[in-house]
Amino acid sequence: MNSQFLQLLLRWAVLALGVTIATKIVPGIECSDGTTLLVVVLLLSFFNAILKPLLVLFTLPFIVLTMGLGVVVINALLFLLVGHLVTGFHVASFWSAVGGALVVSVTNLILSLLMRGGGGPPAQRRDAPRPKKDDVIDI
Repeated sequence: MNSQFLQLLLRWAVLALGVTIATKIVPGIECSDGTTLLVVVLLLSFFNAILKPLLVLFTLPFIVLTMGLGVVVINALLFLLVGHLVTGFHVASFWSAVGGALVVSVTNLILSLLMRGGGGPPAQRRDAPRPKKDDVIDI
């Protein structure tokens, strides 16, 4: 199987875990069953791929002015939009959507760091060619 396809499935699984955790700990977010969760994950992935870059582009001054907190607002609005579109997935208010978006973002961050394995630079092989030492000073 293609490794890019496996990475996509892994990202969807992480997103599904984040949405599931959000439904458990954020008041006002409810998901009725697994099929609904699958539709929510697919729609959130689609909106994050298509709508989010456009929204970030159009609201860039707001994002800069709020020092990045505008991205949280965009994520919450996308979460709220999915709550309105999917039957069986209920997001009660904007603040519930903010909480759900934050839970999904933190879950994604933690699992990405854990899967990366420490986040340090990869070790250089012993038989790899060493960089050439020149008399140039890099600044």
